[in-house]
This record gives sequence, structure tokens and C-alpha cells, in this order.
Amino acid sequence: MPKSIYEDIYKDLKQKIENNMFAYQEFLPPENSLIQTYDCSRNTLRRAVSMLVNDGYVQTMQGKGVRNIYQPSEQTAFTIGEIESFKESAVRNGQNAYTHVALFTELTLNQKQADMTGFPVNSEVYYIQRIHYLDGTPLIVNHNYFLKEAVPGLTKEIAERSIYEYLEQTLHMTIVNSKRIMTVEKVTEIDEKYLNLNVRDYNCVAVVSSQTYNSDGVMFEYTQSRHRPDHFRFYDNAIRK
Repeated sequence: MPKSIYEDIYKDLKQKIENNMFAYQEFLPPENSLIQTYDCSRNTLRRAVSMLVNDGYVQTMQGKGVRNIYQPSEQTAFTIGEIESFKESAVRNGQNAYTHVALFTELTLNQKQADMTGFPVNSEVYYIQRIHYLDGTPLIVNHNYFLKEAVPGLTKEIAERSIYEYLEQTLHMTIVNSKRIMTVEKVTEIDEKYLNLNVRDYNCVAVVSSQTYNSDGVMFEYTQSRHRPDHFRFYDNAIRK
């Protein structure tokens, strides 16, 4: 499915804002100027700007223009309202990312696993344990379950690079939405082993469980991400309606 023009404009403006091409509190170029730059309609541009507003990057001010209100996060931050891969988040935060695959196997889900993930019983999945590092520090243990029939050809090497790049660029999958639950849970042996946690200092981790769907309405992924609490922060931009 081809991407919409407004999405490309949104991504370009977002990248320019993150790269400080527009300073904090500075106004973006006038609307007519941006329309000429992107060779698009007014509605297309306004749709792209609306996405930046929803993400908390800009603020529209009637009679004045669009002002940059983006400020980089001091800690590792993941955006609640977006489906963002670990690699994409690291690039956005200007950090060096590395992923180690501790386990790559195939499973046929039993009842307990089906209840946890939301996949039907006897679904065939890839089960992957991945440790995500930022600037040399292990921060996240991911327990990934990918539906085999929806993600054919997945390998350990792909999992070490970027699974979402493979889905979008090789399989041409359109990832649409992700339902998430955030909890605080006790440290497990796997957490302690891979995150170098001293349980005397940290006896819990932040956990984000997500079910992710593609444009065919298929839930192709269940992931439980377990984060070191001293590096955990999720970012959201709330709008009063």
C-alpha cells in the first residue's frame, strides 16, 4: 500500500524539527511557502501539521502560524501514541543502538500462551528474546511473538537488525495500530541476568505489553517489553477536546 503524501511531509518536517533546523519556539515557514516547498495542496499540508500537533511537536497559533514546541528528552523516551521501533527511537534520541538475540525459536502455542498473547491456541509463532542496548547499556528485554503465517522468512539475523524494517521494506506490510498495557512487575531471573540489575536497588521493572495489527486486520505480533526503571520514560501528548 503506497504511503500518503501527507505522511512524507509529516516525516520530513518532524526530522527537521528534531535536527534543530527550526529552533525551539521558532515559527515554521508560512503555510504558502511550505505548500510550494512540498508541491502539495493546502489540505495535505494541514493534515501533516495536524499529525505534528498530535505528537506535541508544534502548536498552531491563529493569525501567527505554526510554532515549534519540541524539546528533546533527557532520558530514553518512547512515544505512546506512535508505533516506533527500538532502532527508530534510538535514532530520534541521538543514541547508538545495538540488539542481541538471546533466543530465536519456533513455538506452537498452548492454552496459557494463547491467553497471554491473544493468539489462538495452536498458533505457530516465532518466539524471540532480544536485549536492546543503548550506548552500551542493556535497557530492555523483549519477549516477541510473531505469527509465522503473517511474517514469513523471519530469521535471527533480521531480528538483530530491525524486524519492522523487514516487515515494511521486504514484506511490504502496513503496520496500523498497537494496543498497549503498561504495568510494573517484579524482576524475573531473565531480567536480572540480561539487564544487569541489582535486585537490592531495583526489585521491579516497567513492562509494556502490546498487540500489534496490520492493514489486513491481522494481529501479527505480541510483545512484552521489560524496561530498566532507571532509564524508563514513555512520552505522550494529551489534547483537551
